[in-house]
Amino acid sequence: MLEIVATFICLTTLLTYVNFRFIGLPPTIGVMVTALLFSLILQGLSFIGYPGLEDRVEALMNQIDFGDLLMNWMLSFLLFAGALHVNLADLRNYRWPIGLLATFGVLIATFVIGALAFWIFGMFGWHVSFLYCLLFGALISPTDPIAVLGVLRTANASKPLKTTIVGESLFNDGTAVVVFTVLLGIAQLGETPTLGATTMLFLHEAVGGVLFGGLIGYIVYRMIKSIEQYQVEVMLTLALVIGGSAMASELDVSAPIAMVVAGLIIGNLGRNLAMNDMTRRYMDGFWELLDDILNALLFALIGLELLLLPFSWLHLLAASLLAVAILLSRLLTVAPAILLLRRFRSVPRGTIRVLTWGGLRGGVSVALALALPIGPERDLLLSITYIVVLSSILLQGLSIGKLVKAVTREPDTQAVREH
Repeated sequence: MLEIVATFICLTTLLTYVNFRFIGLPPTIGVMVTALLFSLILQGLSFIGYPGLEDRVEALMNQIDFGDLLMNWMLSFLLFAGALHVNLADLRNYRWPIGLLATFGVLIATFVIGALAFWIFGMFGWHVSFLYCLLFGALISPTDPIAVLGVLRTANASKPLKTTIVGESLFNDGTAVVVFTVLLGIAQLGETPTLGATTMLFLHEAVGGVLFGGLIGYIVYRMIKSIEQYQVEVMLTLALVIGGSAMASELDVSAPIAMVVAGLIIGNLGRNLAMNDMTRRYMDGFWELLDDILNALLFALIGLELLLLPFSWLHLLAASLLAVAILLSRLLTVAPAILLLRRFRSVPRGTIRVLTWGGLRGGVSVALALALPIGPERDLLLSITYIVVLSSILLQGLSIGKLVKAVTREPDTQAVREH
């Protein structure tokens, strides 16, 4: 275990240095690109007769449970760190678009993507059941909070746009996990759960996560308020994430949602009512550093996954068509919500375009794909998911900043519908 940790920390640090020194891409995307290049170099060395290094890295990668590592641990840390800097009042102001996109948006996208995937797979002669296509729709529907937060740091988006995108990405994974879990249960058991059972699963997983996160977040807030020692206060938040994630797993509630809620409480109540200037400075510095390190490790792992997955030109072509289908489903879920909202309040220009293009997919989708039952359908969906995630992060992630700048330069058309 120590060998694995040491290897990947050293490798990720080297990749981060190479990106910063020679490539100059945004940090998270740059690390993933350098990891991809490293993977391709290893495969090239293996092709010309030097397979030793690739075999060694593959052996280390196979020892990592990517799904468990991301969903049960890394995601909790990253979401807590992201929620610390989100203004609760801003979320409240944009609760309707965030709520619609994080719930009904995920459900609509699941069925739209699932139907299009069923048609596209059939074009290539792949016999994938409609149920597995819906599973693909569920796992690829949520926008990835880690990718979104990392990219938006470098995009000069307006507050309403940024709040809506970040708020949706922080919460929609809970809905997607519940939908995925229900569909996976049907696939494994061969029977459809009742509406009541599905509702109870959602309440237990998602609402339970909100309540649990609120409880532990408030307890730690009161503890922080009772002392004036920044070392202890930072340790309290670290214990909150580690212990809270473990307890959420035991209670079968959503650890990511719980950490979002806890982070919002500490970042708003704690920051404003319980921390002095020194504590705020050290708290922000600690979590920003941890966030950057974990982001680098995660995107390096995504890049290195290339070594483990089988690919062909057919996979690339099918994934390209599905990427377009996913963007279409994103537009179909975003546009009605924003057009409805415009009837009641002012909405910034370019909202539909930015929300559509800013819906990045990332590590959450890969982790859910890894949870599929072993078999040929899993292998196909995992490879397709990985390519879609890569294209989303590289194409949309690298261009969202330019789109935001183009939108903000347009003449003010607040009162005019999106064209």
